[in-house]
Amino acid sequence: MSWRDFWNGEHSIYVSPRHKLLHYRAIASDLIDHIPAPDAAVLDHGCGEALDAARVAAACGRLQLCEAAPNVREKLRAQFGRIGNIAVVSPEEVEALPEASLDLVVANSLVQYLSPDELKALLRTWHGKLKPGGALIAADVIPPDVSPLTDASQLLVFAWRGGFLTAALAGLVRTAFSDYRKLRAQYGLSTYTPEEMSALIREAGFAEPQRPKNFGHNPHRMTFKAFKPT
Repeated sequence: MSWRDFWNGEHSIYVSPRHKLLHYRAIASDLIDHIPAPDAAVLDHGCGEALDAARVAAACGRLQLCEAAPNVREKLRAQFGRIGNIAVVSPEEVEALPEASLDLVVANSLVQYLSPDELKALLRTWHGKLKPGGALIAADVIPPDVSPLTDASQLLVFAWRGGFLTAALAGLVRTAFSDYRKLRAQYGLSTYTPEEMSALIREAGFAEPQRPKNFGHNPHRMTFKAFKPT
């Protein structure tokens, strides 16, 4: 099983429907805060189920939802196919997008599932698809010193505030015996220091990255925002 296989199948990474709802609601709010204009062309790369994508689409001109897992793409099309300014695309279709056609690219909680070579290739792709002055946001990047225990503690804080603490406790037990834990043990998750991530972004042709507040509930992970030079 690969990470793509994991996300393409049934999993229990979200401990309850409320957890999933609040997670995607928070990500949508964070993304909307970075949309540069009402007519902006936005790519959400590695979007997952993107439950609140309609709200994001209402804040921009066109929203493209990119997901590698075919089953997730079908769910996205079923949910958002009637919204005129949303398109669901595969990674291969992102490669085929016209150069300099996007104002904003967001990749939230994606970097950890990519090898360094895959990340370098995507950074070059994103740079090419962005207009001069367009922005890339790589969010929820994991530093090497953040452990699974830290992630678990932040989930419990989020669950306490969101009213699903009992489900979160049960979910952590399930995760300990799940395919996610096995895959994490087998493949690991890619981690980067702030300096390493900034260097990769600069090497792809972007200006020096900014460090805004992280997307989502975990402040121990990192978000980088960088612009394509004009």
